[in-house]
Amino acid sequence: MIFSISLILLSPKLNKIRKKYKTMKSNFQKVEREKQLELLKNTDVFENEKGGGKFIGKNREFVLLDGDKNLYAPIRENAKAYFEENEISWWQGNKPNGHILSSQIACLNHLFPFRYDKEAVLKILNGVRNIFKEVLPVPCDKGVKGYIAFEVVSKEDRLNEGTPNRGALCTSVDAVVYARTNDDKLILVPIEWKYTEFYDDQDKSKGGEEIKNGRRTGGKRRLQRYTDLINESKQLKSLDNYEGSVYYQEPFYQLMRQTLLAAQMVKNKDTELIKADDFLHIHVIPSANKDLLNRRYKVTGKSMEASWDDCLVDKTKYVRVDPKDLLEPIREDYPDVIEYLEKRYWGE
Repeated sequence: MIFSISLILLSPKLNKIRKKYKTMKSNFQKVEREKQLELLKNTDVFENEKGGGKFIGKNREFVLLDGDKNLYAPIRENAKAYFEENEISWWQGNKPNGHILSSQIACLNHLFPFRYDKEAVLKILNGVRNIFKEVLPVPCDKGVKGYIAFEVVSKEDRLNEGTPNRGALCTSVDAVVYARTNDDKLILVPIEWKYTEFYDDQDKSKGGEEIKNGRRTGGKRRLQRYTDLINESKQLKSLDNYEGSVYYQEPFYQLMRQTLLAAQMVKNKDTELIKADDFLHIHVIPSANKDLLNRRYKVTGKSMEASWDDCLVDKTKYVRVDPKDLLEPIREDYPDVIEYLEKRYWGE
């Protein structure tokens, strides 16, 4: 959920997005939409809420009229209060989005119930990489600090993007855990959450400079922002030419920026709120989303994981995990949450 698209768009741009939305196809997305619609119409998962909310300028059956009902009921009010207190932007608006396939909502439904449970968060983390002895409160949040923070940005602008805003108009991370390893290293753990996302071939390095929401963007500006940072990176492999490269195609464009952000936060730990010695980048994607994972990307001719693996110097700092596998270590501890997630997301 990075560089959120405002719903207030000029007509030609809106028509372009409508056209793209109609032409892009994903079998996994279709299956998940049908499953969620079945839950909406024939179960109490959404508490008898109705569809028909607006998305891309049109009323759609898969968008709840009341976006609050998209959130798991026990976390609903606390999640809304958390976003308000920490001035975090909701995807495409100022309240929970009603789109039943929203990955921001999916991330919250999976992780928010455990954010104050130190032992549960440690179990989840060690289920991914069993090297941690404790998790620490994430210091970037206001108020009572939990062991998972959401829509996290750096304290200062590290990527030449302007003032960091949590959840919008800059590189942010869906969730973050802050942990200590068995050998006493402090680790920043950025978690990027995907649900039904998939991507066509769009080169982010192309195009002249544009201005959106008061910020300069466009291919030329993106190359200016990130090229030197990539060249200086100890984690991303340098290239002879970045225009049209893998780093400027989705989903690698997001991964590139998040990797740079994590590395810069570690490099500048003395002035960051989260003072980490290193990072571990976790990418949560359902294994069934073959349209994202198994597609042969034109820029590399390889799958998503193989393509990204080729970009990394230290491959141990990145791991992809299925959401069900991520929460398997706490299955017995939170039966009600697991029951909801299995019904809403994991079931056939």
